[in-house]
Amino acid sequence: MTTPVRIAQLSCGPEYSGVQKEIDEAAKAVDAEIFYPDISLADIKRDFNAFGLDVRSPDLKLAIARAKALVEGRVEADAVFIATCFRCAEAAIVRNELRRYIHENSKLPVVSYSFTERTTAGTLLTRMEALTTIARRRALLARETQVGLTLGLDSGSSTTKAVVMRDNKIIGTGWLPTTDVLESANAVIQLALDMAGVKREELQAVGTTGYGRFLVGEKIKADLIQEELTVNSKGAVFLADCQHGPSTVIDIGGMDNKAISVQDGIPGTFTMGGICAGASGRFLEMTAKRLGVDITELGPLALRGMSAQVAMNSYCIVFGTQSLVNALAAGSSKEDVAAAACHSVAEQVFEQQLQEVDIREPVIMVGGTSLIKGLVFAMGELLQTEIVVPPYSQYIGAVGSALLSSGFIMEK
Repeated sequence: MTTPVRIAQLSCGPEYSGVQKEIDEAAKAVDAEIFYPDISLADIKRDFNAFGLDVRSPDLKLAIARAKALVEGRVEADAVFIATCFRCAEAAIVRNELRRYIHENSKLPVVSYSFTERTTAGTLLTRMEALTTIARRRALLARETQVGLTLGLDSGSSTTKAVVMRDNKIIGTGWLPTTDVLESANAVIQLALDMAGVKREELQAVGTTGYGRFLVGEKIKADLIQEELTVNSKGAVFLADCQHGPSTVIDIGGMDNKAISVQDGIPGTFTMGGICAGASGRFLEMTAKRLGVDITELGPLALRGMSAQVAMNSYCIVFGTQSLVNALAAGSSKEDVAAAACHSVAEQVFEQQLQEVDIREPVIMVGGTSLIKGLVFAMGELLQTEIVVPPYSQYIGAVGSALLSSGFIMEK
């Protein structure tokens, strides 16, 4: 029986909003234990004054003192979870400062989250799973090469991808829209195997990730069943050849987005989610459909347009679509509308999520949306840096799964 991962909670308000029981339930599901760092009143006064951030809330002052106790080693923990109410501006400032402080001054994996009264254990599960993985499997995440013959499968909300790797090289791929989870998985596995010229029984290890990872993983008897935050960051730095030093991974998906700060191939801070589908790949799919072009044509179309020519509000996918309709009816060109849509998605990811991680170059964009050149260009403009899009970027989760699952070959 493994020892539970001890996750230190720094928070303000979850016990009053009914969210605390959801946090505890999510932690329990991944064999983790939530605890509050134990400090004295004298610690609170001293550490709050030393931190230099003037806040009014007693709970936030307590969170600051607990963060200093963790960084200075006065309290031991395996990971840190920072949670504050999304409605509170003061809490948002403290949340970001504590996340940055812990990340820069310790090796503790940390995730920050702004909760609502509707936050559930399900929405927290992937974050908790990632925290426990980083704490428990640092040696596995430190792997830099893939060995043997392995397969990685990414069962995503929009698409299902599979990759076959042999001795650090990709030799087969498969991609299909996700319909029935198991049928889509079996189909892309066969596509990847056929391209690689190998049979399923020849595989030495298999890894799964994505929304359907548990269902598919159990069915195909996967060696590794892992959430997408750690897997995607591993696949990204592997393909971009950035396994040493800092990097930032951005994955704008069909249903949610991920931003991950990585150091030497291991995630440090990360965030996932988004306010609405207006900040996701789904909105770009709807934009392409409205413009009468294939999604593969949206990027080049956007590069020929001027985003400033079109007022775009895509915080909600419904209102974003209305903005598209209004712009086209007013005579805006398809190029300008495509550029505005890409800029709007990039801007929302920047505002909602990239403030929650430390942006360090190189910035790597992955996932299917990384192939939309207009979106990559817009993100590069906002961050004032050149964005890296590695080869096979749309297969990033499958690549990470194939790479990490090779660590289980010697155990068989």
